[in-house]
Amino acid sequence: MPSSPWLSGFSHPELPFIAPTPASRVSVGTLAAAGNSFLRQHFSGVGRFRLRKPLHHIRTACLLAFGLLVAGPTVVHAQTTQTDVPSFAQNGTLTVCTNPTLPPMTFVKGSDASKPEGMDIDVARALAERWHATLSIIPMDFTGLFPSLGAQRCGMVISGIIQLPDREKNFDAVAYQDTALTVVARANTAPINSMADLSGKTIAVQSGTSYAARINRENEALTAAGKLPIIIQQYPTEDQVVQQVLIGRVFAFVSQDVELYFRQKQLHGKVRIILKPDYSDYRHFAIYLRKNAQDRTLVQNAISTLEQDGTLTAYRQKWSISSQTEHALTQDNSAPAFNWGAFFSALTSMAFLRGASITLAVALLSHAIAIVISIPMAITLNGRGNSLLKAVLKTYVSVFRGAPTLLQLLFIWNALPQFFPIFREQWFTPFLATLVALSINESAYQVEINRSALSAVDSGQELAADALGMSRRQVYRYVIFPQALRIALPPTINDFISLLKTTSLASVISLQELLAITQVQVARTFEFTEYYAAALVYYLAMVFFFLFLQKRVERRFSWADRKKASANAS
Repeated sequence: MPSSPWLSGFSHPELPFIAPTPASRVSVGTLAAAGNSFLRQHFSGVGRFRLRKPLHHIRTACLLAFGLLVAGPTVVHAQTTQTDVPSFAQNGTLTVCTNPTLPPMTFVKGSDASKPEGMDIDVARALAERWHATLSIIPMDFTGLFPSLGAQRCGMVISGIIQLPDREKNFDAVAYQDTALTVVARANTAPINSMADLSGKTIAVQSGTSYAARINRENEALTAAGKLPIIIQQYPTEDQVVQQVLIGRVFAFVSQDVELYFRQKQLHGKVRIILKPDYSDYRHFAIYLRKNAQDRTLVQNAISTLEQDGTLTAYRQKWSISSQTEHALTQDNSAPAFNWGAFFSALTSMAFLRGASITLAVALLSHAIAIVISIPMAITLNGRGNSLLKAVLKTYVSVFRGAPTLLQLLFIWNALPQFFPIFREQWFTPFLATLVALSINESAYQVEINRSALSAVDSGQELAADALGMSRRQVYRYVIFPQALRIALPPTINDFISLLKTTSLASVISLQELLAITQVQVARTFEFTEYYAAALVYYLAMVFFFLFLQKRVERRFSWADRKKASANAS
């Protein structure tokens, strides 16, 4: 809160000095004490005033009274505001985690994936404004939302997530929007009466959501009745779930009604809602936060205020969250087989170019770090004898080659902050986490490449260099490394090309690389083929460039062909 100009260094020759301080820190008690001191000094005696410098003191008393009138309400307001702000926003920043692939709740409307929009984002902005905080949005994969909340990377999760008792065992939840679970199939599918009618059929759901657990409960009832269970297929994003129905791979998918109402134009009348099961525990979207009774009460009060003053109603109208649009889902609006305009727009967009640049930067930096790490390790492992250091290095190589890259990435991003709180800070970005994870993982593979290349150099070369009186540094620099480089170069470049494609895993921790940008745009437009084709062009362009570079480098460092050498000699 800005400081009051009336109280900034308030002083007077006849009054105790009040130090310069923001108005929010000047208490009424301080001003009252100053006034009492003034009165004791200048208005003493019984039944009479002993007034000195009358006009001067009248002016002083007026200044003091005016200061109390101005500062008093300001101080009280500051104290009230502070107590109305949840603990996770008291530092002046409200950090929110969201998965921007569920329109109209949270999605990317334009080309900038770092700036999602939707009702959830509007609600977050309203809460930040109410708490006088700066809003910080962290887009990420759905499976990373709750681990990031638990690791204190964000204060709230608001991403069109159902309020469920199982989730409330670990986190507090505050409902803000009504919703209903729906089963959606292709437009020519007849409605069904219950979930039991899905017996033996295949259903697609988004991984990380509670839909799979809910269907498994239905399967228990079906199995008890002697019927076939519902087959569940899980996909990482909501748009991929819908795509499985459109191409006919699955019978139906499970989602929320508000999403289907919004997607009516994108789906071109190709799907319809065939069932709305009445599940009492699937009726509300909720804001999730860490367990804290006071914070939960403050968020509930804020949501209640937004509901009462019509703010939430305005947001619902803005994003067409209404069952009145359900009939449009069955309207048949034909779409072109391939939208060339969308394809070329994606191909030339700054979002795709920026995503490709991040992909390339991560691959180059992490591979360079891996090479630097791996060279001394390879030299040590290639040495004679056994030692404790060699045993440790062998364990390092075995562990990081054996563990899946995605698991290492998730561990560094979500688990490491729980052991070392410093990694919860803003400096530890998804880019840096990806760089650390891929560098460590890649170094384990690069160690084996370098070790094999060093071992392939004839041991007689080293003996000859020793006989010439070379030092160990000279032996490696002038004899071993030049020969090992020629051997290690082809597998090193191949490994880099593989790493370039592995960077796509970083989309799960919200790094906005090429695949993450593609998924966000697909979720926004539902034009799968066009955006995936554009991403494919970018990946192929990068890979073909490095393949071309590999051939040129190999030709530069290869030994002269013996036949050509013999022909030239003759």
